[in-house]
Amino acid sequence: MAASGTRLRIKHEKDVTQVEFVDRNILDEANIQAIGDEITAIIDATPSPRLLISFSNVDHLSSAALGTLISINNRMKAKKGELRLANIDPQIMEVFMITRLNRIFSIHDTTADALATFT
Repeated sequence: MAASGTRLRIKHEKDVTQVEFVDRNILDEANIQAIGDEITAIIDATPSPRLLISFSNVDHLSSAALGTLISINNRMKAKKGELRLANIDPQIMEVFMITRLNRIFSIHDTTADALATFT
C-alpha cells in the first residue's frame, strides 16, 4: 500500500520492483517531481534494478510526466537495469505512439505479460 505522502504503491515480486501510481491524473508538477524522486531512489538502491511501472490507475498524463519517464529510462540504462511499462490506457498509448516513445520503452498490455519478459 502507499505510504503517507507517497504518490506510488510499491511491491516486490521475485527480484522485480513493481510500481503503480496512486493518482489517476499525473498532471501536477509537484507530484511529477515527487514521483520522479521516489522512482529514482528505488533505482539508486539497487545495483541492477528491475522495474515494472503499471499505469492501471492512470487516466491522464502530462508531457512533464513523459519527460520524467524518459529520465527514469536513461537512469535505468546507465545502471544496466531493466524497465517495463504495462497497463497503459489506449488514449495515453496513443500519445506514446505519436511521440514515438513506444519505440524507446518496453510496453506490455498487462503486468503479467511484462513480468514474463524479465530475464
